Amino acid sequence: MADDEAVEVRRSKRRRRTVSAYRDGDRIVVLIPASMTRAQESEWVETMVARLEKAEKRRRPSDDDLMRRARRLSDDYLGGLANPDSVRWVDNQRSRWGSCTPGDRSIRLSRRIQQMPAWVVDYVLVHELAHLLEAGHNDRFWAWVDRYPRAERAKGYLSGWSAAAELDPPPGDDEVD
Repeated sequence: MADDEAVEVRRSKRRRRTVSAYRDGDRIVVLIPASMTRAQESEWVETMVARLEKAEKRRRPSDDDLMRRARRLSDDYLGGLANPDSVRWVDNQRSRWGSCTPGDRSIRLSRRIQQMPAWVVDYVLVHELAHLLEAGHNDRFWAWVDRYPRAERAKGYLSGWSAAAELDPPPGDDEVD
């Protein structure tokens, strides 16, 4: 478990034997029976946090997986014309879902989207790949992006997520990056 990660323990009188854990934003919530001792609590918290983090790591694609995914999406929707040199997850994007630097052909996706549905992540990747073909958000750019069949649905999902999280929409609120 990361040192800066918050863990909240919730004791329940109704819970008899089972222990469970889930992520709620940036913290991990561990649910335990109220009858557990502090020693048992400590042991179970450590166990459940480790299980949760292991499961999250399994679901979280690596940068290599992301590069393969980007190449597949380029082939499927952009005629194989968008060829990035690097595609990676980053932790420092708080106001963007992704970004692209056409000059060095690099794409970065915010780790915030890793828990979103795969079709939303694919949309963000297609959006960033399209920047390798058209730098700005002009009509030609959106024509490339709109080749992705779930583009409108993904835009709506991201807008809804931003609204629910009370985030300011990115500049020109119809943009991903």
